[in-house]
Amino acid sequence: MAAPLDDVKVIEVDSWMATPSAGAILADLGADVIKVEPLDGDPMRGYSRPAKLPPEIKDYDFQFDVDNRGKRSIAVDLGSAQGQQVVHRLIAGADVFMCNLLVHRQERFGLDQATVTAVNPRIVHATLTGYGTTGPEAWRPGYDVTAFFGRSGIYDAMREGPDGAVPMARPAQGDHTTGLALVGAVLAALRLAERTGEAQVVETSLYETAVWTQASDYAITAVDRAPLRQRARQNMIVPTANRYPCGDGKWVVLNMPAESAWPLLCRVIERLDWIDDERFADIRGRFAHMPEIVAGIDEALAHRTRDEWGEIFDAEVGPRGPSPKLGEGTRDVLAAAGMSEAEIDALIADDAVREA
Repeated sequence: MAAPLDDVKVIEVDSWMATPSAGAILADLGADVIKVEPLDGDPMRGYSRPAKLPPEIKDYDFQFDVDNRGKRSIAVDLGSAQGQQVVHRLIAGADVFMCNLLVHRQERFGLDQATVTAVNPRIVHATLTGYGTTGPEAWRPGYDVTAFFGRSGIYDAMREGPDGAVPMARPAQGDHTTGLALVGAVLAALRLAERTGEAQVVETSLYETAVWTQASDYAITAVDRAPLRQRARQNMIVPTANRYPCGDGKWVVLNMPAESAWPLLCRVIERLDWIDDERFADIRGRFAHMPEIVAGIDEALAHRTRDEWGEIFDAEVGPRGPSPKLGEGTRDVLAAAGMSEAEIDALIADDAVREA
C-alpha cells in the first residue's frame, strides 16, 4: 500500500527528543529515515529506563521508541574523515537532512548548510535549535524545559498570580510540539524542492514554537495590557471560560466563550437574577465585575460535587441527540433543499437515495 512519503529518504543527525520526534512522524508517513548516531549511541537510549521494570521487559527502551520508531540506525564517528565521508555518501542520495547540532558542530562535521547543499543541490536542510539561528541568543543550547517553557514565558504565564509557584511541565511537550513544526516545514520545503529542483533550508526552534503557542495570550494582552501571570481567575475575559472549585474540592474547567453561554450558565447554577442584571448585560460589564461573578459561581458550585455538576452541565450543553440512523434525515433534508415529495419519492424508488 502506497504511503505519502514512501519515495523520500531522510538522514537525521540528532539526539534526545525534539528532532527525533519529527523523524518518527516522517517515518510514519512512509519515509525511509536513517538515524545517524555516535558510536556510543544517542544519549536518549536507556536514559529513562526504570530499574523497576520486570525482567521480561527490562531491556525494552519505551521512551527511546516513542521518538525513533520506524527508523534505521547507523553508528558513525563523525569526528573522523571516514565517518564524514560515509554521511556525505548518504546525504548525496537523500531528500532531507535533519539536524539539531549547534552551528560549530555542524561546520566541524561537514553538516552545515553550505557543505550539505554542495553535496546534494536538491536536498532539504532542516535544523532545530533551542533559540533560533539569528538574534542575541542564536544557537544557544536549550531543552524544552529551559527554552520552550522557561525562556518563552510559558512557565511564568501558568502561575496563579504574581507570586505563584512555577509548575513543572510534562516531559517532552515542548519537544513534540516543536517536532510537529519541523515536520510542517520539511513537507513544505520538499514540495518547493520538487518544483524548483533547488535545495531548501528550513529551521525552527523550541523558543520560537513556544512563542507561537502563546499567540492568543499576546493578542489578549494587547487589549487588557495585563501581564500573563496576573490573569488569575478574577482577571479572565469571560466567566464562561474559566475554572472553578466544586463542593468536594475538585475543579471544573468551563470553555464556552460564546456570548450565548452566559444566560445558560446563569440558569444552570440557578442565578437567574444575573441574566437581567445591568452590571452583567454585556461582555464589558461582566469583565468589569469579574471578581464578584467568580465569587458567586464559586458559592453556587460549592453545593455539589464535581461529578454531580458534570452530569448537570452535560445535560445542558451536551450533544443535541444521538447519532442518526442511516438515512433518517433524507426526506427532511431534501425537502428543505426545495425538492417536492414526488421528486423525493422518485429518487427513493430509483435507489438514488435511501431513507430509514
